[in-house]
Amino acid sequence: MKFRINFRNLTVQVIIAIVLGILLGHFFPATGEKLKVLGDVFLKLIKMVIAPIVFFTVVHGIANMGDMKKVGRIGGKALLYFEIVTTIALAIGLVVVNLIKPGAGIVASSATGDITQYTEKAAESSHGFIGFVVGIVPENVVAAMAGGELLPILFFAILFGLSLTAMGQKAKPVIDLFDKLGQAFFGIVNMIMKVSPIAAFGAMSYTIGKFGIESLTSLGKLMGSVYITMALFIIVVLGLIAKAYGFSIFKFIAYIKEEIMLVLGTSSSESALPRMMEKLEKYGCSKPVVGLVIPTGYSFNLDGTAIYLSMAAMFVAQASGVDLSIWQQITLLGVLMLTSKGAAGVTGSGFITLAATLAAFPAIPLAGMALLLGVDRFMSEARAITNLIGNGVATVIVAKAENEFHPGGQPEAAADDMRPAAKRIAKSV
Repeated sequence: MKFRINFRNLTVQVIIAIVLGILLGHFFPATGEKLKVLGDVFLKLIKMVIAPIVFFTVVHGIANMGDMKKVGRIGGKALLYFEIVTTIALAIGLVVVNLIKPGAGIVASSATGDITQYTEKAAESSHGFIGFVVGIVPENVVAAMAGGELLPILFFAILFGLSLTAMGQKAKPVIDLFDKLGQAFFGIVNMIMKVSPIAAFGAMSYTIGKFGIESLTSLGKLMGSVYITMALFIIVVLGLIAKAYGFSIFKFIAYIKEEIMLVLGTSSSESALPRMMEKLEKYGCSKPVVGLVIPTGYSFNLDGTAIYLSMAAMFVAQASGVDLSIWQQITLLGVLMLTSKGAAGVTGSGFITLAATLAAFPAIPLAGMALLLGVDRFMSEARAITNLIGNGVATVIVAKAENEFHPGGQPEAAADDMRPAAKRIAKSV
């Protein structure tokens, strides 16, 4: 039996593009740096459709659900799951970095690099708990849409969906319209995805051309520790959670392999958000659960970012010769639980969040962050992939916990459980 590579497959195309990008960036670094524009344009195309897709999906899903208590229950379960799993991720990062001690023996004072841009952005950001909560409510819905701010959009979409639910049958034309608009935007996503290999090629060419393959080995111990920790988290922690809910983490990863390869190429989990929502619905999760859990997870359930933050903060402390007591590390864990919630799925946000964390935890010198400049870009790929998988697993878990998981589509029996007004609407769409 002959082995044939299907070059029309998107995953194959992205893998080839990444390899070609690494080769170009290594042998022609100046040219590689200039190709950053390809990745930037693709990310802008994706961001262009994220806000309307989240809005239409959430509104349509909640209005079809027809049960305000159920919406609150789904949101509550999702947030509880996010907090537990993110705390586990932070704790695992602290344990591994204490065992391996990748920063020991490195002199932070010898680090070179300008971290001013990151510290300034961190200072401008509101990482406090009160600021974070206040930021969820948009001052201007149109501005939130234009800025692509997921949580304010989600907050408004939930209110809009609940309002349509209260209207009953009179809301049917609006629900029909939102369903069709959502489908139209997913059609745009499918068009955009056709150029994703070009974006992956440009982004990888820039990364290697800018930082060089040498930077992969200079801080290899930290990178290796981060990659191993994230792999263990996915296989062991998420694997056990998945097994408890009756599905295989390995089969799930194989199912979303195209989205994982896209994230690997672009270093941004946000690039796969629209396709991930579509894939999870096809996997069996109901539209309301997907619409609520995935967008919320991009702010509350960043498992990869949590692991990176705890390990990077301890790495800087070790490299700076700062010996933190167990109580100081527990305090650091508490600070990270707050600051990690402010990190978005955009490339580089983890580094800005780390700057905010160290600024709020003066025991660790901020200047030591310069050590991480060279390899942060490479670790961002690992944390983005972990974030993606973590949010996917969370959606399936919440869907199963709510009996909103129906492989192959929602059966008629499930629809019969809906309240009469919502049932009439559901049958007509």
